[in-house]
Amino acid sequence: MSSTPRRTRRTLDLAPRDPHLPRGVGRIPVVKVEPVIEGGGYAAQAVVGESFPVTARVFREGHDAVNATVVLTDPKGKETSFPMVQIWPEGLDIWQVEVHADSPGAWTFRVEAWSDPWTTWFHNADIKLEAGIDQDLVRIEGLDLLQRSITAIMGKKGVGKLRSYVPRFSPTAEPSSLLDLVRDPQFREVTRKNPVRELISPTADFPLWIDRKEALYSSWYEMFPRSQGAYQAEDGTWVSGTFDTAAEQLERIASLGFTVVYLPPIHPIGQAFRKGRNNTLTPEEGDPGSPWAVGSAEGGHDAIHPELGDFASFARFVARAHELGLEVALDFALQVSPDHPWVKDHPQWFTTRLDGTIAYAENPPKKYQDIYPINFDNDPEGIYAEVLRLLEFWTDLGVTIFRVDNPHTKPVQFWAWVVEQMRRRHPEVLFLAEAFTRPEMMHALGKVGFHQSYTYFTWRTEKWEIEEYLKELSSDMAPFYRPNFFVNTPDINPLYLRDGNPAAFAIRAILAATLSPSWGVYSGFELYEHEGLPGREEYANSEKYEYRPRDFSAEPNLSLLIGALNRIRAEHPALQQLRHITFHSTTNDKVMCWSKIDGDDRIIVVVTLDPETGQSAKVDLDLGALGLPPDKVFHVRDELTGATWEWGAHDWVNLWPAQPAHILSIH
Repeated sequence: MSSTPRRTRRTLDLAPRDPHLPRGVGRIPVVKVEPVIEGGGYAAQAVVGESFPVTARVFREGHDAVNATVVLTDPKGKETSFPMVQIWPEGLDIWQVEVHADSPGAWTFRVEAWSDPWTTWFHNADIKLEAGIDQDLVRIEGLDLLQRSITAIMGKKGVGKLRSYVPRFSPTAEPSSLLDLVRDPQFREVTRKNPVRELISPTADFPLWIDRKEALYSSWYEMFPRSQGAYQAEDGTWVSGTFDTAAEQLERIASLGFTVVYLPPIHPIGQAFRKGRNNTLTPEEGDPGSPWAVGSAEGGHDAIHPELGDFASFARFVARAHELGLEVALDFALQVSPDHPWVKDHPQWFTTRLDGTIAYAENPPKKYQDIYPINFDNDPEGIYAEVLRLLEFWTDLGVTIFRVDNPHTKPVQFWAWVVEQMRRRHPEVLFLAEAFTRPEMMHALGKVGFHQSYTYFTWRTEKWEIEEYLKELSSDMAPFYRPNFFVNTPDINPLYLRDGNPAAFAIRAILAATLSPSWGVYSGFELYEHEGLPGREEYANSEKYEYRPRDFSAEPNLSLLIGALNRIRAEHPALQQLRHITFHSTTNDKVMCWSKIDGDDRIIVVVTLDPETGQSAKVDLDLGALGLPPDKVFHVRDELTGATWEWGAHDWVNLWPAQPAHILSIH
């Protein structure tokens, strides 16, 4: 006799899973959360008070309404909620809100999706009451939601307002009265502020690192201390400037509105294969050599070149800078000259070639015999520890920013470790990446924590390429990459400036200072220095290889404009942020227009890209992007000249080399 197999009832595990699992979806799906860097492997970045968007796709089955909230958690565990709004309601399910954090450190954020019965009720009630369907059921459901909202905030501000609506749900009330309530904007706003949240579905907690404001907003001035006060003696030899003579320039730099004074390497310079003037291989007696050939018998990265002074004079320089409101940035060049103490004490830190010699730096056919690169795969434990010691050594002496030379030639993994260590030990310290290289490497350095980076701005001169680049920097890259627009560097003498036209220098300064919240100037720019080596984008008689004392009172001089730009930046928060920039249409490809907004502060910049001839254009403003109605006529003030005008959606500008831009504040 055969028997039918007995079926056993399968027990389903419906216990709620951990709501913060990094993968999968909750009861209400939430996907494509931004800003999330490499799946949450690295922290998205912002600064204190900076407004930045959090975006997600939120949806569910059926027709019931959903809603979403962003929850920020500060380093002490305190949570702050920001209600999201659906920015693309036409079936794309994109939700977004601008959030901000009010203190530095390690934060997290998550998106909480939830079923929104109030919104569902409003939608259904409007249709049913109008059609005379289920009117009593609509009333009962609405009253139940109202009582649940009241219970949720019992004893808190606003409960009285909610209770005042209870009589409107009376069984004796006319359906038309209830329909009026459904369509009452004030009632809808009250319920929006006091929602009933069901089926709450949180995402993972994603990392967010908040830096001090100066990680985003700063104005840099680069100078070589050895050139400040240097002079040629009667016998033709040069006497180096010192930290004390360099300190005499700090008041001028501060008066121009700069916030950071940046020094190239200040360490002893090697003698072996020392480079002469204009990068020759045959130096003359007294040629100082390149500061980036770090190290000699007098010491390495933790020593000061004796001609610059000693640690006491460096301390005086730092103290004076701080007294004037300037931070001191120091070049951190992880490479050595053949004379560096590490070569003798730690030969395993370098690459030994098959012929037994140490490999010097080269980019064939170029050779840099005066520099030995470090091999980070040899004794990484020893190298990592020494680098951290050096960073803390200079931090203890008052250096708060490190401009890292060629970080893209070192392992990204190494920098991730360095930044993580310094965040824990010295979170106030900032790092600027001097990385002119492939985009993915530049992005990776930002993702692992570099606070700022040099950019391709130096080579962006046409209207279309500047706009395209800024749109990329201010949107997709903004959570991990903060640009610093240097107008020139000791290594880069831009072709745009090579004829010495003062208008060209003014245009590039205006672009850099108003497009990016951080910008930089290398000494000599204000004097229109432009002489270059034939066929090369480098300075002739480069300060990298010789002393270059300057008379900063000489005319012509761009100092007045530079000071005005930094003053305007300091007075207008809109120019201190990166993310909220809009480009407006002009009828001339030689004329650019953009606006930047921060709260009530709104700035419009119009600039010509032609330093040779006058240019005119009609400017068509997107008034919606400026937070203005489409027919609004408003007053603007040119922050450069003080002139005022009335502007609207369509305006005409005339610009010429002597006045290449308007920087307009809206009143």
